[in-house]
Formats: sequence, structure tokens, C-alpha cells
Amino acid sequence: MIDSACKCLILRRTVVWRATDVSNLRLYPHRRNSFACSLRYNREITMSMTALQTYVEGFGAARLGEYRGATTSAVFSGVPTELAALRAGCGVYDLGFRTKIALAGKDRVRWLNGMVSNNIRDLAAGRGVYAFILNPQGHILGDLSAYNRGEWLVVDTDRSQAEKILAIFRKYIIMDKVEVSDLSEKLTALGISGAKARELLTKAGFELPEPASPQANDLQIVDMKWRGVDCTLVCNLASGDDGRRTSYEIWLASGDVKTIWDALLAAGATPVGAEVLEIDRILSGVPLYGVDIRERELPQETEQARALSFTKGCYIGQEIVERIRSRGNVHRMFAGFVAGDGAQIAPGAKIVARDAIAGDKEVGEVTSVAALPAEPGRSVALGYIRREVGVPGREVVIGAAAAKVVKLPFEEAG
Repeated sequence: MIDSACKCLILRRTVVWRATDVSNLRLYPHRRNSFACSLRYNREITMSMTALQTYVEGFGAARLGEYRGATTSAVFSGVPTELAALRAGCGVYDLGFRTKIALAGKDRVRWLNGMVSNNIRDLAAGRGVYAFILNPQGHILGDLSAYNRGEWLVVDTDRSQAEKILAIFRKYIIMDKVEVSDLSEKLTALGISGAKARELLTKAGFELPEPASPQANDLQIVDMKWRGVDCTLVCNLASGDDGRRTSYEIWLASGDVKTIWDALLAAGATPVGAEVLEIDRILSGVPLYGVDIRERELPQETEQARALSFTKGCYIGQEIVERIRSRGNVHRMFAGFVAGDGAQIAPGAKIVARDAIAGDKEVGEVTSVAALPAEPGRSVALGYIRREVGVPGREVVIGAAAAKVVKLPFEEAG
């Protein structure tokens, strides 16, 4: 049952931060607790220590940093080791920068289906989908994953978006029988990813269900008990298509996070910090809201077809999305870029196409950048480019760097 009572909670010191790129990840030594008061529904979302950092002081991190709305570990053993584990072995990481919002009430499915860009109406129990929240002009106000938990729905998003999404929910719940509960301080999560993730979870004592067949790049969610601890396992069904990117999440009560974290490390998982999570995100070609996806973007510009359903019926912004689909593509597209001459690339840098006849022409901008630890002087970037120019292999200039357009995700990077 969802607790609707307002509670005063102890949080870590709050700070103000907005993510941009890996180079701007703010780092600092461990700090002491401070106090703040929080209300369940209309509370202000603040930058706070994750539950893992709270219950496992330091938890072996070399440095802390602020990432996607929360303070967590930035680095453990170093970028090369952590990135290798996350891709070829098994990495475990803090997902306390995510927040959970529960939706109950008899109108919850109909109401959320009318709020987001993907199909909630036909979402089976135990399944989840990725979706956008749009304004009436079709621009993206936020992104989230929504799960059907049977008698309620759970929305999962970054802490940096939580206050904004809660405000949007409040605005559009009018006569609807929908109850909203912020579960942020009750639940936290750990992530497990890599080629050996399933093997390691089994070794740690988790009885994993057989993977379900992917349906429109959706998510599978299963409740389970591990050594007496109640938890929920989320499997990204689309992440394992290449046999090495299988990823899982474990949702659990904040007070149990130390027990499972220690068990995963004992089974052989390598702890991974936010710095490598950001590099891996860029290498995987996944846009981050607030960095790569902003309010001025339209859904089709982001190339995130997994966030859209064209059969679900009406929702806010649907008219614009359908108009784009029926009349043709948008002019810009989300793409990847590789630069190898050692020149520095920064988010916000303009992308220029050179033409012997027409001369130089600005055709896009960079939104995220990551240096490749195994290849000094080589960088990868995400950004937007004019669709007619964004052909894989096309040579462009980013700042002072010669670069090429590449298909996402980056296949041989890292």
C-alpha cells in the first residue's frame, strides 16, 4: 500500500547543479550530514546524497560528485577499469539519482496515457516503457519510464526532473481519480550492467526469471525476495541485443542498500562511478534530458522512436507528433561524431559543413562530449545536425577539430 502521509525526513547537504558533460562533473571530498525537511507531494526536490552514500559512508569511492540531481560516487578505481567492467565484465553502480513516483486511483491508466507519448493503455502488468512528456506544441518537457505494477503505476525519472514532473502532474490532475505519491525517500536502486551481469546476479543468489520477448523496446519488472530482503528487478529487454549490454536494476528499500551492494561486490562486480556512467551513456548514444534533450527539441529530432506510439490515441502534443510523421521528417537529427586529431571539443560547439562551392555552413551543434580513455586524442560527441548533412561518414568541422558523422551507438569506441 502507498503511504500518503507527509513526513519530515533527514537529508544530506543540498547544492545547486546542472549536468553538462563529463568535464563539468563537480567533485569534492566526503562531507558531513546536514538537515532538511521534506514533504511527500509538494516538497521542493533538492540535491541530496543518495541512499547508498548515506548508508555506506564513502562506499569505497575515490571522489564524490553531483550527477543528475543527486550527490553520489564519481570515481572508484579509475575510468579505464570501470568502463571495461561496464562493457565486457560486470559493473555495479548507484542509481540513487533516479526517483520513483507512484500513481494510484481508478483513472491512473487513462490519465497517464493522455499525458505521455508512449502507450500506457495497453501496457501489461510487469512491463514498462520509455516516454516523453510534451507540451501542446509538441516540445519535450521531460522524459521518464513508466511501469505497470498492477494496482498502481510507477514513474521513474532523474531527480533533476522530479520537481518539474510533479508540477506538471499537479497541473493536469483536475477531476481525475489519481493519487500521486513521491517514493524518493523510501526506495533507491542499484544498476548492474555488462556481458557477465546475469552470471554475476545468479552467483550472488538472485533467482532471475527467463527474459521475456521484447515488445517495442520495453522493460520487464519482477518482484522477488533475496535472502529475506524484498526487492524488485528491472531488466532492460532491449539492451542485450548485441550479447554484451544486458542491464538490470534492483529497486529496494533504502535501508537494505548496503546489504545488496556488499553482496554484489563479494560476487565479483566492479563498482562504477558517475564519471564512467556518463562516458558509457555517450558511447551508447543515449540522450540525457537537460543536456541533449531540451524543451526546444521535438520528439522526432531526438531519434528516440522507442518513446513514441502512433496507435495509442490522443495525448498532449500528439497532434504535432502525428503531423511530423504524416508530412515527413524534421530538419534536424540526433547523431554521433568522432574527432581524432586531439583538438578539444566542448558542448555547445557549432558543427560546420564545408563545401567547395557554397563554402562553410553551420549545420548543427554538439551537446555532449567524452574522451576515449583507451585512445588518447580521440573524442566522441553527441549533438544535432541538419538531416541532409547527417549521413554516416560525412566529414564536418567542430570548433577546430576535423570530425566525422557516425551512426549511433558508437560501435568500436571505448
